[in-house]
Amino acid sequence: MIPVAFDYQRPQTLDEAVALLATRGEDATVLAGGHSLLPVMKLRMAAPELVIDIGRLAELRHLRVEGDEIAIGAATRYRDLVTSTVLAAECALLPAVAATVGDPQVRHRGTLGGAIAHGDPAGDMPAAILALDGTVVLQGPNGRRSVPVAEFYTGLFSTVREPDELVVEIRVPRTGATGWAYEKFTRRSNDWAIVAVAVATMPSGAVNVAMVNMAGTPIRATATEAALAEGKSIVDAAALAAEGTNPPADTHGTPEYRRHLAQVLTRRALQTAIA
Repeated sequence: MIPVAFDYQRPQTLDEAVALLATRGEDATVLAGGHSLLPVMKLRMAAPELVIDIGRLAELRHLRVEGDEIAIGAATRYRDLVTSTVLAAECALLPAVAATVGDPQVRHRGTLGGAIAHGDPAGDMPAAILALDGTVVLQGPNGRRSVPVAEFYTGLFSTVREPDELVVEIRVPRTGATGWAYEKFTRRSNDWAIVAVAVATMPSGAVNVAMVNMAGTPIRATATEAALAEGKSIVDAAALAAEGTNPPADTHGTPEYRRHLAQVLTRRALQTAIA
């Protein structure tokens, strides 16, 4: 299908992009890599009057260490994450997860900020940021605010971002050499995950477990995390991974099937990360 007619603007600065959003609000949408937005526009599931292209803003394409955190610009592409020597040394989970997203063409165009803002519960990167206790930085006409990613998602494809705000940065802690793992189950290598599990061992010693496609938003396996904190075995903790989940039913699997996968993948990920 062909999308409805729309205006197109490519601001030269971040301030200009924010001003455009403030002026047009809910009538506008933001384009970065386009892999999430363009398909829904073609299907006419979205019909913005204005598309604001931020994909070339240099202000949003940084990746640097700042104190105990790594600051990543929202327009940073998956390929930049995969090849980053900074992330390889300071937060190895992120490049490993980014390397599983789509195919080379997707990874060369898709952006971290776009994935986070889109909020697809089947997406890889939101779960990875959730496992790392990351933070989403938003900028609007009244300045910047930081939202823990655990509070960012409010429902299916729904976030706390206001219509006049942009996702401008994602911040994650420097986990260094601590254990991590990502287990992803797909029909084909470049498919969306039927279920996936991200595990991050934090500098504090806590083990965080986040799951893909097990609810309407990315979620943590809180029962598993609690069991590990109590000293229970990996097998016993992984058996609790599906508690409190609400996985979808579709042509790829029933909720029961996904719950079983969550347990199996959590066990594998934990064995890799902390065994």
